[in-house]
Amino acid sequence: MSPPRRRFAPATARNRDPILEVLGPLLPEAGLVLEVASGTGEHVVHFAQARPDLVWQPSDPSPEARESIAAWAEAEGLPNVRAPLALDAAAEDWPVDDFDAAVCINMLHISPWEATQGLMRGVGKRLACGGLLYIYGPFRRADAPTAPSNEAFDAELKSRDARWGLRMLEDVQAEAESHGLVFEAFVEMPANNLSLIFRKR
Repeated sequence: MSPPRRRFAPATARNRDPILEVLGPLLPEAGLVLEVASGTGEHVVHFAQARPDLVWQPSDPSPEARESIAAWAEAEGLPNVRAPLALDAAAEDWPVDDFDAAVCINMLHISPWEATQGLMRGVGKRLACGGLLYIYGPFRRADAPTAPSNEAFDAELKSRDARWGLRMLEDVQAEAESHGLVFEAFVEMPANNLSLIFRKR
């Protein structure tokens, strides 16, 4: 018996509305929104339902993830969600030329630092001037203690892959700035996560 095509991430049901509350007002009135590392596809479907005026381009390097994304979009009948792209954030070449906003949720801590560098490089090259880069996830901050739950999560991530782990917010800011992405603000989110807001210079 084949597994169901649609995959589920329990955290998505908890964080999708808080994310949309922050993200929604920041998005452009029209245009193309690229989601990098779409995972199961649950976020992009939720966002596309809330903002049918935008075209949403999901992506993921995993074939299983792309199958799930396509299945979610098909099940919900969303004409404003494009077929998912095979996009590796760390790669030099991306299968998309330009976009008006970019979204990346829960990728930076479960990927090598090279993926963060690639994200900033790729978005910096292709994002429209003044366009939004929105990033969500857990981070360390130089000016604030890390929550015990995030310390435990960081240790667990590093036990799975030594290249993974919570990133310093200041390091992410510096990498973004080096590719013309200006840090505007962060918003504290439930479960010790942050929303990071960047704009293309």
